This record gives sequence, C-alpha cells and structure tokens, in this order.
Amino acid sequence: MSIDPVSDRRKDLLRIVVQEYVDTAQPVASQSIADKYNLGVSPATIRNDMAALEREGLLTHPHTSAGRVPTDAGYRYFVRHLVPNIELPSSERRMIQHQFHQSRREIDQWLRLSTAVLSQASHGAALATTPRAVHSRIKHLELIGIRDAVVLLVLVLEEGAVKQQIVSLDGPVTQDELSQTSNELNEHFAGSDVTRIATRMELLSPLAQDVAVLLVDMMKRLDGAVGERIYRDGLAQILEAPEFAEGENVRRVVKVMEQRSVLEEILSELVEIDDVQVLIAGEGRFVDLQDISLVLTQYGIENQVTGIIGVVGPLRMPYGRTIGAVRYVAALMSDLMHQYYGSQ
Repeated sequence: MSIDPVSDRRKDLLRIVVQEYVDTAQPVASQSIADKYNLGVSPATIRNDMAALEREGLLTHPHTSAGRVPTDAGYRYFVRHLVPNIELPSSERRMIQHQFHQSRREIDQWLRLSTAVLSQASHGAALATTPRAVHSRIKHLELIGIRDAVVLLVLVLEEGAVKQQIVSLDGPVTQDELSQTSNELNEHFAGSDVTRIATRMELLSPLAQDVAVLLVDMMKRLDGAVGERIYRDGLAQILEAPEFAEGENVRRVVKVMEQRSVLEEILSELVEIDDVQVLIAGEGRFVDLQDISLVLTQYGIENQVTGIIGVVGPLRMPYGRTIGAVRYVAALMSDLMHQYYGSQ
C-alpha cells in the first residue's frame, strides 16, 4: 500500500492522524487538524486528502464519527516511512543505566529490570527471553535403554542446558551397545554444533549413525527455540488502554503475554532479527495478534548467545518512543553481557 507520490502533504496528514489518535484515542476530524496545524490549506482540502487516504486503505472512520482513525495498513506505513527517530531523553537514559549498574551482575536481575524499565518507558507491557546459544554445542550425551528399541537420549549442552528425549530405534539394543554408541558419539562430536554433526555421520557405526540423525533433528529444534524463561512486566498497565476494555481483546492480550506456546510461535520466527522489528496486528501471520503491536529486537553477544526483548501494546502505540526505548535497553543489555561474559 502506498500514498500518491506527488502528495507529500498526504504523508504529513497521515502522520498527524496517527500521532493525534495515539495521544487521544479519539477519531481525528479535518476541522481539528486545520485548527491545530498550519498546513496552509483549507479544512475542505484536508477532508479531500483524508478521503484519498481512506481510499488507499490507510485511514478509516467509525460509523458514529466524522473523524478518521488509522487502519492496520496505515500504522504499518507510518512505522516504515514516517515514524520519527526518537531517543529517550538523556536524563532518562542516565537513570536507566544507573539502575542496571546498581543491580547484581546476574542475567536474571538484568532481565527483570529490563522488562520493568521498558514497561514504564513505553506505557505498555514488556517481555524478555533468557539468552541462549545461537548454535547449540554438545558437551556430553548418554543413551539409556528403556525397553526393546525405546531409548532415552540425554543431551548436555555446553551452555549448561540438559535435554531429554525418548527415541525409537529400528530394532532392540542392549545397554552395552547403547553405552558403546554413546562413547563413540561423544568421542566424535563433543563440542560440535548441528552442522558439524550432519557432515560427519559417515565416520560412524550404523547404530551411531541412526542416533546421530535423531540428534541432528533434536538440535535443529533447539536452535530454533526461544530461551528457557520468558520474563514479563506491565500486563495490568496495558489492560487500562481503551482498546482492551472489551472481553475478547482482554483475553487475546492476556493469551499473548501469558501463554508460552503463543509467544514461542511468534518469537521463534524472529531469532535472526536485526535492529528493531515492529509487528502490527500480526502482519497477517499471527491471528492472536489482532489489535496488538509488538516492538522487538535481539540483545546479547552476536553469533554466540542472544535473547529477545520488546514491548507489547495496542496498535495505538507511541511507536517512535517505544522503538527508541527498546533499542536503548537492548544495547545496554548487550554491552553488559560483553563486559561481564564476552571474554569467557
């Protein structure tokens, strides 16, 4: 969706409508724009431009009001082309930085603080995932026989996580065979990521090859997963927004914030994001995000260990300030991780 390229005035008008609606939660009328902003045109011209924006699918108007409000497409155009690049005030940045440096040097404390700070700065809800290795590496594995061809695969990763999965082999095996296979796999693949395992299977015995195929599948899922824990703050705050006054909208935003499976589906697609990414009304992919916006980015040590941090709120969100806040807190978290963990 694009605005008539010859009319920069319409872009200015869309910017005004979005910002006024974000501030007031009330439909924006042409007369109020004419009274408040010196656009150098009459209210009738403003009405015509707003009608053109409506035809473009960027504005709409409630049946009970002569004013307009942004559509999902209008918010997306605003974020991609018109949103101001807003930094948090220097006094606010110094206060946030001081809070982080006063906290204990623990990821858990930083994550709790980051969500509290972002919730306060954005007037929305905030979330953060624990950092995890970009590419999981094997430290050790064990195969434990349960019955016949059913085996428990215990996988210890270098970052400290322990994963267990019950797998079925092609035929019954003894515990001695499983222990031999465990030793063989540990000898070949200790310290390896999924790519190295997948390219060196031909060196293995037949049983070890069968287990390695299962191991590759398991590690691919781990590399595509989000962190073990998801920290949250500010749900009560966004429920005060008028958009979430209705029961269905309340259920939707609570589901997004509280149900791990919903967040995992959303965040798992964003593990490779650069800078800040804004999802408006689910971008047509996530039905649970109707009437909800997410502003998300990565933090951590690039190509080593990363997590995701961001803000959840209504479509009527102060995007400029929220994007600036998310970018700043993520950069601060990354700096702290480099400082205390980067050389380890």
